[in-house]
Amino acid sequence: MKLYNTLTKKKEEFIPIVPGKVSMYVCGPTVYNFIHIGNARPMIIFDTARRYLEHKGYEVNYVSNFTDVDDKIIKKANEEGVPSEVISTRYIEECKKDMEAMNVKPATTHPLATQEIGGMVEMIQELIEKGYAYNVDGTVYFRTRKFQEYGKLSHKNLDDLRSGNRSLLVTGEDQKEDPLDFVLWKPKKEGEPSWPSPWSDGRPGWHIECSVMAKKYLGEEIDIHAGGEDLIFPHHENEIAQSECCNGKTFARYWLHNGFLNIDNKKMSKSLGNFFTVREIGEKYDLQVLRMFMLSAHYRSPLNFSAELMEASKNSLERITNAVSNLKHLCGNAASEEATEEEKALMAELPSFEKKFDDAMDDDLNTADAVSAIFEMVRFANTHAGEKSSKEFLNAMKERIVSLSDVLGLIAEKEEGILDADIEKLIEERQAARKARDFARADAIRDELLGKGIILEDTREGVKWKRA
Repeated sequence: MKLYNTLTKKKEEFIPIVPGKVSMYVCGPTVYNFIHIGNARPMIIFDTARRYLEHKGYEVNYVSNFTDVDDKIIKKANEEGVPSEVISTRYIEECKKDMEAMNVKPATTHPLATQEIGGMVEMIQELIEKGYAYNVDGTVYFRTRKFQEYGKLSHKNLDDLRSGNRSLLVTGEDQKEDPLDFVLWKPKKEGEPSWPSPWSDGRPGWHIECSVMAKKYLGEEIDIHAGGEDLIFPHHENEIAQSECCNGKTFARYWLHNGFLNIDNKKMSKSLGNFFTVREIGEKYDLQVLRMFMLSAHYRSPLNFSAELMEASKNSLERITNAVSNLKHLCGNAASEEATEEEKALMAELPSFEKKFDDAMDDDLNTADAVSAIFEMVRFANTHAGEKSSKEFLNAMKERIVSLSDVLGLIAEKEEGILDADIEKLIEERQAARKARDFARADAIRDELLGKGIILEDTREGVKWKRA
């Protein structure tokens, strides 16, 4: 299996530190609102990487954090007049709902930054003692130039950064030894949450969080560190500097980064009005369609989101689910149990599809080619399955499509759907709850129906519903 390593700018054979085990850290979202489809890409991509590693027999310790203290969280909390943990707790729960709807497996550990402050204070103290950090009036800075290899991940030169790109410099230059030094700890401001430290009551800088959580839950040296390419500099660069200066070891062996997501060929932004949350997409599509869309291109390529491409992904997913549904139906009515000699000869071809799938995924997680291998399997099934096929033959094809789809996190075999009468009954209950102003119950019913693939639309004529 080969992975493209951002650190070396080439594909490398993947060899874990401990045979049979993989330690993997993926930077998670800052929880101040519903996650957007840009957040969804690394979640889906690296969940798929994890699933494939598990498919290959590795035991994967997968850690993905929630940044639950941040300027944006504090701003939102102040706007609502609530403590910041109310905001972060709310949106962690909402994020987990979206992850479940996208069939993203829960991490082995989902650490919260606010629960790891003690470890951050310890690491900062150690960096000060080793001469890599310094305190100025309660703010602690990292001495960027003291780490000789700074820039090795982003392939940036410190002097070029200093002279050529003022926007990369952090504020507070007057009290820093060097404008490129970055913050490890900052004193609290009025109305902000804070924690005690030897330097000031305050809170950690963003970069130190991931260094500490990766070390605590995975060790001083890890196999894979992953995230969006927007994190390469300065976030991941700074993580490397902190971790390697503190621990004296290589921080991560393989660095994986997914490409940007654009909307109709433009960068996603609220000001352009092309900003979509996963929840909004979930009102129009089953989020399995979003997952299929994300897997349709190589993870390192930029990906363009559009209504046309989502429709194409919906159709692609239906090709797989319809084939499985057809095989299931034929299975239930199969005339014979055991495969004929002719069918056995056809079944001998099935492993070749799995080999194509594995070859694609072994080549830097090429999900687009892996999906193509599943489509070949679907064509094979559609061509050879029929009324006279045996149960053994039909099952062999169905199980192969379902299991390969599952490695990609695609649910090929749908559970039996909810009955129309049960949907109507829940809609009536929701209407009654709204009338009684029990909006929590009304929202819970909507979420329950959405989880079962039923989309509600409130219109002047009443509530309309459709299956996703």
